[in-house]
Amino acid sequence: MRPLVVTALWVSSITVATAVLYRSFVQADRASFTPGRTSNGHYQIEDRCELCHTPFDGVRQDACAQCHADELEAADDSHPAAKFRDPRNADRLARIDARRCATCHVEHRPAFTSDMSVTQPGDYCSHCHGDIAEERASHRGMGFDTCAAAGCHNFHDNRSLTADYLRAHADEPDLKARPAVPTRGAPAARKAGGNRRGLPAPDGGPRVTADVAADWAASAHARAGVNCSGCHGEPGDAWLERPDHDACRACHDDAVAGFLAGRHGMRLAQDLSPMSPALARQPMRTDAANRAVNCQSCHGAHRYDTAHAAVDACLECHSDEHSASYRQSPHARARQLELQGAADPGSGVSCATCHLPRVEARDGSVAVQHNQNDNLRPNEKMNRSACAFCHGLRFTLDALADRDVVNTNFAGPPTVRVPSIDMVVDEHR
Repeated sequence: MRPLVVTALWVSSITVATAVLYRSFVQADRASFTPGRTSNGHYQIEDRCELCHTPFDGVRQDACAQCHADELEAADDSHPAAKFRDPRNADRLARIDARRCATCHVEHRPAFTSDMSVTQPGDYCSHCHGDIAEERASHRGMGFDTCAAAGCHNFHDNRSLTADYLRAHADEPDLKARPAVPTRGAPAARKAGGNRRGLPAPDGGPRVTADVAADWAASAHARAGVNCSGCHGEPGDAWLERPDHDACRACHDDAVAGFLAGRHGMRLAQDLSPMSPALARQPMRTDAANRAVNCQSCHGAHRYDTAHAAVDACLECHSDEHSASYRQSPHARARQLELQGAADPGSGVSCATCHLPRVEARDGSVAVQHNQNDNLRPNEKMNRSACAFCHGLRFTLDALADRDVVNTNFAGPPTVRVPSIDMVVDEHR
């Protein structure tokens, strides 16, 4: 073969290879370069390697803090980095440097990754608490790998598991006398100057069909005086055909912040395409595979029906056993009674009741937490934000620890017994 032909083939091969690598790494499919499967918490953003990694310098601690610092602060982190800066803990840091997130949470190592994306061996608690059986008789005979068992201890957030809390709630009944979640209030902030108040009809002009006008008239937006221009842009501005979460942010800033922090919106928060059921690792409905997840996909455009968003919108995508069992669950029956007016307001339980719970702010107002992942890491966190309004702590911990009961959407009583409450009560007799 002639040298010129060989050179041409070589150049062509290099060009094609370069184009493929460029498209994969720079444009779309950078995940193909990962050294192993990304954890369930981060796989949605694995195309944005630079969010966590610095070339030739590994994972930055501040990269973790950008997403998780506020959450840990709100959770009253049980093991903050400041605890390990104490010189008296220097010998412990030599074994596990607990000041850095990546010490325990190493990505791309699926064979070594346990619950909560922990990549430390199961005995990591014993490095600091190896003598706990000497201090507390209740812990004698326990294995080193039982510390993080359901209902016992969590490394970061133990608000529902401290000894004082367990003891204070030890005698609560399985179902409280008047089970009900807090009443949700109206959004505190309204868009300044953007709400065309007092108009008897939508101000969108010929774009507004009869169906759109009817949906808007039945919405909370209409009752609050938020007209078409409040979301689509003021008269004289360019008409925004499909308002996104940024348009919602003007009135619902906290809700949008929660949405962007959770699995539904975390891709949008990092300037990636919206999440869709096709990208999920949980079982999803195939007919919803390519549905973009945004504010409208749950609330619907123009009507913004919160009742629809609380259940139906979830089941339009989710098809795992827990979700599929909802409509036959005691929670669903309680919701039907509330909707029929046969039970107290707030006594019904929807998907949103637990997974987008109503939380009380410091000023006493009640709003919906739109970060649906906020109380699932781990699920014992659901006690304070959801379960405790209706159920006693002992029942809650047992139910959340019983995987079969969770899968059937709490169709029956738990068969698992979490010993932590009994241990605390016995110690103080």
